Amino acid sequence: MTIDTFSASAWRPEAIEGGAEIPLIGAADAAPILPGLDLWDNWPLAHEDGRTAEVNGRQFWFFLSAPCFPDPGQRHDAARLRMASLGADGWRDHGQVIAEGTSPGTREWAGSAVLHDDGTSVTLFFTAAGRRGEQPSFEQRLFAVSGQLGPDGPAAWGEPREVVRADGKDYVIAAETEGKPGLIKAFRDPAWFRDPATGQRHLLFTASAAWSDDDYNGVIGLATTASDGSWALEAPLVEAVGVNNELERAHVVVRGGLYYLFWSTQRRTFKPGTPSGPNGLYAMVADSLRGPYRPVNGNGLVAGNPASEPTQGYSWWVTGEGQVWSFIDHWGMEGRSFDKHPELLRQQFGGTPAPVFSLAFAGDRVTIAD
Repeated sequence: MTIDTFSASAWRPEAIEGGAEIPLIGAADAAPILPGLDLWDNWPLAHEDGRTAEVNGRQFWFFLSAPCFPDPGQRHDAARLRMASLGADGWRDHGQVIAEGTSPGTREWAGSAVLHDDGTSVTLFFTAAGRRGEQPSFEQRLFAVSGQLGPDGPAAWGEPREVVRADGKDYVIAAETEGKPGLIKAFRDPAWFRDPATGQRHLLFTASAAWSDDDYNGVIGLATTASDGSWALEAPLVEAVGVNNELERAHVVVRGGLYYLFWSTQRRTFKPGTPSGPNGLYAMVADSLRGPYRPVNGNGLVAGNPASEPTQGYSWWVTGEGQVWSFIDHWGMEGRSFDKHPELLRQQFGGTPAPVFSLAFAGDRVTIAD
């Protein structure tokens, strides 16, 4: 299929090496903030300009959450959005966001949250996986739900509404009934962004290229609001066809007039026989939102898990302040495998926020700050 006026920037690294290593995670880091629950993909309530919102001295964070199953991999089949707040006294649990029986999917996957400039209106964007009342599937749809900011954070959530749909032309309609980890087709992870140059509101999202039948055809998509508030699809910003299948949780941070487009990916989602990198935070940079984009640090790698602990963390999110949040995955493996040590599936899974680190921005270079 030929795409007219196709404008996506290609990510074609010749080699992926030399990126910063994220510090090792230890036992003290893995203490759960909400005992009895696994928490993973996380994002803050942020102002329209990207600053992390603070309400009465507290930040409000959204997580994917599930009970602590014997095999943490089961969490993906029971994922629900949960909100917690962080203040001087530590973390407070504010419970499940979408009321039982009202979610459009069988599970809720990652998104973003924005406090609008009126100071009270909140929009939470998220991925609905499957359809309520049906058998679980890997169908993915993008939804939003509106709320109001109160003294104890966002509340009074309304009815979830679908905001934009894949077109089958630029973006695969992700509706698989079954899927293999790392090869599932995508239409998920809506991330709000207001362009400071134009004032336009956008959503970035993880998707798959509809013009390619390659198993490894990840793209970063874009949708933009119209004057009536509806959302319209645009061409992808970045494509990794023949390179990588999952450019997850894409989001943009603006620094010094440059647009840094971040995403997370894993070694297993690189196409065999091509250059592959660690589980880590990647990025490309451009002079405007629609590009063209060029890889930061020459190959796109910002920071990866240390070679000695390649699965210790995942799902990195860069805040407007340049801080990097993620969650603790399987840490402290010390070279051991699940085949020989199945007890490690539960024992070494963190399921809680990882230590936060900061980034230093210098043109086309992005590194971990000293």
